Amino acid sequence: MTTEIRRATGRADDFTLLINPLAAKDHPWTDAQDAILNDRALATARDTIGSWPGYAETPLVSLDQTAAQVGVAAIHYKDEGPRFGLRSFKALGGAYAVARLLQAQVADTLGRAVEMSEIVGGAHPEIVAGITVCCATDGNHGRSVAWGAQTFGCRCVIFIHATVSEGRKTAIEAYGAEVRRCVGNYDDSVREAQDTASREGWFVVSDTSYPGYLEVPKDVMQGYELMAAEAFDQLETPPTHIFLQTGVGGMAAAVAALAKRRWQSARPTIVLADPDKSACWLDSYRAGEPRAVEGDLDTLMAGLACGEVSMLAWEVLRDHGDAVIALTDAAAVASMRDLADPLPGDPPIVAGESAVAGLAGMRAVLSDPDAMAALGLGVGARVLVFGTEADTDPVLYEELVGKSADTVRLAG
Repeated sequence: MTTEIRRATGRADDFTLLINPLAAKDHPWTDAQDAILNDRALATARDTIGSWPGYAETPLVSLDQTAAQVGVAAIHYKDEGPRFGLRSFKALGGAYAVARLLQAQVADTLGRAVEMSEIVGGAHPEIVAGITVCCATDGNHGRSVAWGAQTFGCRCVIFIHATVSEGRKTAIEAYGAEVRRCVGNYDDSVREAQDTASREGWFVVSDTSYPGYLEVPKDVMQGYELMAAEAFDQLETPPTHIFLQTGVGGMAAAVAALAKRRWQSARPTIVLADPDKSACWLDSYRAGEPRAVEGDLDTLMAGLACGEVSMLAWEVLRDHGDAVIALTDAAAVASMRDLADPLPGDPPIVAGESAVAGLAGMRAVLSDPDAMAALGLGVGARVLVFGTEADTDPVLYEELVGKSADTVRLAG
């Protein structure tokens, strides 16, 4: 029997929580899941990304006063704002997948194995310059792919949908990419990117997967797993709960996968967080199979405005995602403001609108006794959340928070 808890009062703190009936902590890590994400590939990603200029672990911030206020033992916030100057964790995925793709294509052209150092060092500029990568994006993934393309020397075309802000479009163009705006929603732009790439002989570097397109998204997700590895290594005590914003699910699957491999049946409770206007994981868990959300997916959390789950992410999160919560945009904005203007003793943090659904989901659960009981979330809980972006649209950030990101940073 499926457990579903709803608060529907018309207020900003409304939510729907659904326990995934397919998941269990004693589910094994399967061979099919290990073919998607595994320790060997993580080691390769860590070695590769760790060799890039500017690599540094992002901070894991303790929100001690917030934890005391809401009644849990600890809250840790992995702040991805400083990541490679892109202000988003996406730098770990898209750029890594670009590098891996170029390595494979150059090797195919030369007829020999090519070391990653050759790609990073620009050893084959004439070959790389003839390769075009592309993707669809809500903003951050496209910026990462464009940065990777510029860094390693190939051409890049990025497809954005109707509601992606001009600020995010300009940020992508700053890395030398051509940006094409499409009609429709994110999923429409995914299809247009794939159709154009097939026609032009380009290479799609997507953070979602679908029938016939699985290999590159594995590299994207494996790059994301490095973020989880950093966070887990930075913790003195394993978390009891991890709250993760979803979108197509690649980041959440990467974190859940490493948590399962590291802690097995003692893994933390994994809770996904969807915007209520694009709650594809809620609908999929409810149906017991991937389900698409139709319409314009009009949520302020632009990076999570995805109507279809990734096939690869579903393979992982079907078994190892324990619940999903759907939240209002207003709940996300409230969390952005709380982080920018924290309780005395907690540091101020710049968090973009797509960074905070996990934190907002935790707050929603802690406001409802039935939801707390369903997830076993109480005074002994040690919660980990991932702040996956900073002010990737500075104008929008200031509009939502009421002060600029620079002002928040200076307060720290």
